[in-house]
Amino acid sequence: MAVMGYLRERMGKIVAGLIGFSLLAFIATEVIKSGGSFLKDDTNVLGAVGDEKIPLDDYNRAVDQNTAQFRQQSGQTSVTPQITAYVQDNTWNQFVSKAIIRKEVEKLGLVVSPDETQAMTTGTNPDRQVIQAFTDPQTGRFDRANLISVVNNIKSQKDDNPQKIRWVEFVTQLIEAKLGEKYMSMVTNGLYVNSLDAKDNYENKNKLANFKYAVLDYASVADSKVTLTDADYSSYYDEHKAEFKNPQELRSISYVSFNGAPSTEDSAAIKQQISKLIPDFKASTNDSLFVQINSETKAPLTYQHKGQLDPKIDTVMFKASIGFVFGPYLSNGSYKLAKLVSTVVGPDSVKAKHILISPVDGGMAKAIATADSLKKLIESGKKTFADLASTFSVDKGSAAKGGELGMFARGSMVPAFEEAVFNGKKGDLKIVTTQYGAHLIQIEDQKGSSKVVKVAIIDKPLSASTKTQSAAYSKAQAFLISLTKDNFDAQAKKGSLSIRTADDVAGVARTLPGLDDARDLVRWAFKSDKGDVSDQVFTVGNQYIVAHVTQIKPQGTLALDLVKKQIEPAVRNQVKGKLLTDKFAAAISGSSSIEQIAQKVGAKVVPVQNIVFANPVIPGSSAEYKVVGSVFGSPINKISKPIAGQQGVYVFTVNNFISPAPLTNAVREKEQIGQAMLQRSEGQLFEALKDKDNVKDYRAKLL
Repeated sequence: MAVMGYLRERMGKIVAGLIGFSLLAFIATEVIKSGGSFLKDDTNVLGAVGDEKIPLDDYNRAVDQNTAQFRQQSGQTSVTPQITAYVQDNTWNQFVSKAIIRKEVEKLGLVVSPDETQAMTTGTNPDRQVIQAFTDPQTGRFDRANLISVVNNIKSQKDDNPQKIRWVEFVTQLIEAKLGEKYMSMVTNGLYVNSLDAKDNYENKNKLANFKYAVLDYASVADSKVTLTDADYSSYYDEHKAEFKNPQELRSISYVSFNGAPSTEDSAAIKQQISKLIPDFKASTNDSLFVQINSETKAPLTYQHKGQLDPKIDTVMFKASIGFVFGPYLSNGSYKLAKLVSTVVGPDSVKAKHILISPVDGGMAKAIATADSLKKLIESGKKTFADLASTFSVDKGSAAKGGELGMFARGSMVPAFEEAVFNGKKGDLKIVTTQYGAHLIQIEDQKGSSKVVKVAIIDKPLSASTKTQSAAYSKAQAFLISLTKDNFDAQAKKGSLSIRTADDVAGVARTLPGLDDARDLVRWAFKSDKGDVSDQVFTVGNQYIVAHVTQIKPQGTLALDLVKKQIEPAVRNQVKGKLLTDKFAAAISGSSSIEQIAQKVGAKVVPVQNIVFANPVIPGSSAEYKVVGSVFGSPINKISKPIAGQQGVYVFTVNNFISPAPLTNAVREKEQIGQAMLQRSEGQLFEALKDKDNVKDYRAKLL
């Protein structure tokens, strides 16, 4: 919400912004966490980078922090399984990257001096996050004096003060980031682009090739005409072995799902339950309390503009009379009742200022009394609002501006604060309490005018009854009991059950196709052997799951039998390519032109204009790297050998090349190549160091 203390708001944003979630920013923002003993029991080890262990409890604390920061930044109170997986994966990468780069930094003896640290915080070159946090959003002016004041105040606090702890952590992160930047600079400063690189790059993008070709598509040979042998598979596998390096262990499972979602009977029962509340809801004189007692979602009642309500009630409520109850209606998985509590015509936005008195010392009563005393001083003219704000307000952000909050619309403030400023009038001095304390508010201006409504909503989620869940679970249990390692598919077919598959599942996966939170199921799969049937019925949302492991792909280069199905289409095309190559070779013999060759094989000659090496796409086809590469290496007017490409086997002849104007200034080309190299370097460096440092990952069985 907009109304909160400066340090709670601003410093929270600084720290939250620093701990990012981007994989590509690991060096720039999340490098080298100092210290930390890893002399703990191996049961607490989540992974290792070389000899350095990653403690599970440290990792869990970091996940909790990053999750809390995600909630703060996004405003979401709940976190989906997908977001949880995202946070966990990025937290893991933070630990790995820190450990990897720490070794390199220590090896090189890199340091950040006290002067550099001071420059990044309160000095001449503050970090961008510091500048952002201490820049007035209204004027765009960086307030250095306020920054120094806040930092000096933090430094004067005791070491166990939460604000001081967060500041120390923030400065530590700045130092870590600077060390990472220094290391990366040492690496990237070694990148060099010479004039020959620039010339080649220029010609690859600008030299044009005009040629004509004939192609025999792989599809022209029926699959039934091709028999694949073990030798065919082995030949392709050996040629492409580097492509089958598996960076992490993967598992494939098949599963059957038994639906325990709410039945029609369940829906009717919940609708009946909420319908029984209608008479009391209509008669209620305290709708806010009624919502708190009877609703699953206990949202405060606030005024809303047209278009802000659920579409099912938006038009209805703006035409209804006070006390009108609508429903039950089904929305977002819940049955709901809506009651029009009140309507007003009020301002669209308000400009106000406030003084926030904290209830921490002396309680809320003392805070209200202090606010009342300040109000009397202002009304008597003895003190100005701005003077008292700078002295008494714990919201230091607004206090530095005389208590100014600027212009804001409905929905920007906590409900009690909002009601006070939008229901008052220009010039009013009001005292209102919120969860932050007692606010002395002055309304400076109000703009616009429109009708708003306050609607109380009761909701009851549509959930499955015990009867429905028990029936689905019993079916799943009966299926599980009937299984052995060898009869999963047969038993599913016998019961007319649909089998779903999840191929190449990573050990840290939390979701599977159709299953939003399947972490327990994945964890079981990674503790099981190929062919194992689940030892229990897994509950995933409204589904009851029985599964078995169908394949295990270990980390490292995968054996041929594990990729045989995957490479089958490519192997088939390779075999077809040999047949089509022989067909072209026979046609080439005795032919003096590509037209004669095409006629013999029943193909057409296709002319192609203005192809460049850097973009090897043949119009109407696809990217043909081998074909276009061969074109640029061929003499003019000579019939090529058959070339097996992506779509089929090609024969071509080059008509001519059109060379671009000579490159007179290589600076721009060098800059473009250098920038591309720089963008790739961070990720490639990280991967190279990961391989070198032998990263071990035990998350699949511990999380």
